[in-house]
Amino acid sequence: MLFENLIKNKVVLFLILISSSSYAETLIEVEAQPNKGFSFPFLLKIPSQIDTDYLVVETNNTGAVSDDFDVHYQKANKAIVGNAVGPWVAKKLNSPILIPVFPRPKTGWEIYTHALDRDTLLVDSGELKRLDLQLLAMISFAKKELAKHSVKVKEKVILTGFSASGSFANRFSLIHPDSLQLVVAGGLNGILMLPLEKVAKEKLNYPIGVNDFQKVTGKVFEKSKWVALPQFLFMGKDDTNDAVEYDDAYSETERKTIHSALGQKMQPDRWAKCQSIYNDNNVNVVFRTYENMGHGTNLQIHNEILSFVKANI
Repeated sequence: MLFENLIKNKVVLFLILISSSSYAETLIEVEAQPNKGFSFPFLLKIPSQIDTDYLVVETNNTGAVSDDFDVHYQKANKAIVGNAVGPWVAKKLNSPILIPVFPRPKTGWEIYTHALDRDTLLVDSGELKRLDLQLLAMISFAKKELAKHSVKVKEKVILTGFSASGSFANRFSLIHPDSLQLVVAGGLNGILMLPLEKVAKEKLNYPIGVNDFQKVTGKVFEKSKWVALPQFLFMGKDDTNDAVEYDDAYSETERKTIHSALGQKMQPDRWAKCQSIYNDNNVNVVFRTYENMGHGTNLQIHNEILSFVKANI
C-alpha cells in the first residue's frame, strides 16, 4: 500500500502555498490506524485562519474502480485542494475539511464503497467493514489532531457530497443523524434513501428505504432526529446520470423495486416522487432543481449552498 512507503509517522505534515494568497495552509495526512477504528488514511486541511468552528467532511469519489490504492489517494489529494462542493465551502468558511481515502475496488466491483451501497454495509470482515463507522472514527481522530493545532470545532460536522459522495452523504445521514449539523448533497441520480419501510406493496430495503434498517446498520432508525436535520439536496434538470441502471450501484432486485415504487424515469418522475415523500414526512430539506445544468455544479449553485450552510450553523 502507498502509505507503507511513506515516513512511518502517524501524521505527515505538508505546507501548501496557495497561489492566490500570501499565506500557507496545513495539510495533514493521517495514515490508517485500525486500532483507532479506521483501516484507511485520511486527509485533513487546516486554513491559516479559522473563521467557522465546524469541520467540513466530504467522502472521496474516484469515479472509477481500481485495485491500485494510489489512484484513490491521488484523487482524494487533488479533491481536498479543489473546488468540489465540500472543499469550496470549507474555503469560503475558512473551516478545516476532512476527506477519507476509501478505496473503490475493481476486485469486488459490486461493492460501491464511495456510495455507501448495500454491498458496502454488508461487508462483515476485513478493511472494508463498516466504512460509515470508520468515517466516524476518522472524524473523532481529526478533532484531536485539530486541537493540537489550537483548532477547536463543534461536535457535529457539515457533511457534503456530489454524485456518489452525495449518495454516501444522504445514506449516512439516516444512519448517523446525531453526528451531523447539516447535509449538502447533489447529483443524486433522481433517487434518495427514503424514511419509509414500503411504498404501496413494495418493501424498501437499504439503501432504498428503512425496511431492514436495523438488520443492516445495527441501529434503530431515529426518524425524529433525521427529519430535523437541515438538508440541501439538488440536481441539474438536464442531468442524465442515472445510477439506478448500473449494476455496481444497484442490484437487479433493487432496480425492479425502484422502477415499481418510484418510476423508471429518473427525471422528473423519480426525483419528484422522492421530493414528495420527503416533504410528506416533514423533512427539514431544501430541494433545488437547476435549469440548464447537467451532472455538475456552478457558481450559482455553490453560492446557494454557502447561503444555506451559513443559515444553519
